[in-house]
Amino acid sequence: MQADQVARGARGVVVAHVPHPQDHASEHERSSLLGFASRIAALLGYEEGGLYDPARRYPGHVYFVPSCTLTQAQAAALGITGPGDLFGGVVPHEFVGTKAISHPLVHPDARRVEGWSESFGRQVRDVVLAGYTAFDPADALTAATRLLARGAVRLKAVRASGGHGQSVVRDARAMQQVLAAMDPQELAMHGLVLEEDLRERKTFSIGQVQVGALTASYFGVQRRTVNNRGAQVFGGSDLTVARGGFEALLALRPSPQVRLAIEQAGRYHAAVQACFPGFFASRSNYDVLLGHDAAGRLRSAVLEQSWRVGGATGPEIAALEAFHADPQRRWVRASCMEVFGDSPEPPAHATVYFRQTDPTSGPLTKYTVLHADDDPR
Repeated sequence: MQADQVARGARGVVVAHVPHPQDHASEHERSSLLGFASRIAALLGYEEGGLYDPARRYPGHVYFVPSCTLTQAQAAALGITGPGDLFGGVVPHEFVGTKAISHPLVHPDARRVEGWSESFGRQVRDVVLAGYTAFDPADALTAATRLLARGAVRLKAVRASGGHGQSVVRDARAMQQVLAAMDPQELAMHGLVLEEDLRERKTFSIGQVQVGALTASYFGVQRRTVNNRGAQVFGGSDLTVARGGFEALLALRPSPQVRLAIEQAGRYHAAVQACFPGFFASRSNYDVLLGHDAAGRLRSAVLEQSWRVGGATGPEIAALEAFHADPQRRWVRASCMEVFGDSPEPPAHATVYFRQTDPTSGPLTKYTVLHADDDPR
């Protein structure tokens, strides 16, 4: 959009923001981010500003749709002071926005990053899997040795998303090979997550979003698919979304498994608020895993958090649009799809965020649909 077009926006402008060039570097990620920003602009009655340009002066209120969770320093530089200024979240330290916070360190003298909270690990211990975060090869090996005594161990690169950057080791030798191949600086600065690996896995999405005066909360189930390289990755989500907070969501009487997932996500969120002063978010999403451990016991646990645009953002926005269009509507169902390779045309009523060949990911189609229900009121 040209500068004179933006200038006509009396209330404000919505801009997509990519703080780090390596984030959302692919064409499909940039296309989705701009698409999300465009639809949020319509919800707010703002102008579309495209990608944020720090050299430009924007009229009115500037609302950001960042590609990542922002730190307090980044937010302050942009003039972001609360959840009404962005679609996403703000944390006091970069590691708080990654998978690293979900697990404690392996011993009191283990290497850590600035701002690490011992209290957080204790508060979420009962709602996450057995695991550790390590910032040093020796600490990682110690953690793996402890966890391998109870079964296979899943390793996670803390900044990866969509199922990328994960592997499973079953013995100390395999763990040593992984550590030998790791970038020491990446490990020291950002860490590595090690946790027990569950079988027969199902992942719930639990979340809440707020844009302007609209608030919506949801539960759903993620789908896996195979990408153009043959790897298992995120393939979409099917969400049930309620107008309002989690009390409105619970009023829909979800299954006991989903109720537990909502409770666990709520406890995780409360611990973040208690342990990391200055945190706030207008978009909170929690992955809650259901599966069997090595002893065959059914387990439910929070895997990670997301305070930025993510796989569920298409359905989140579709639900907000439905609530905006019909103030009496209480709930909706919405789905997003990520289809690799050749695929049929999306449904006529779908919102298509990407449908072409990405230079890095290959042929890919990403779209969202809002489902018709007999009585969504």
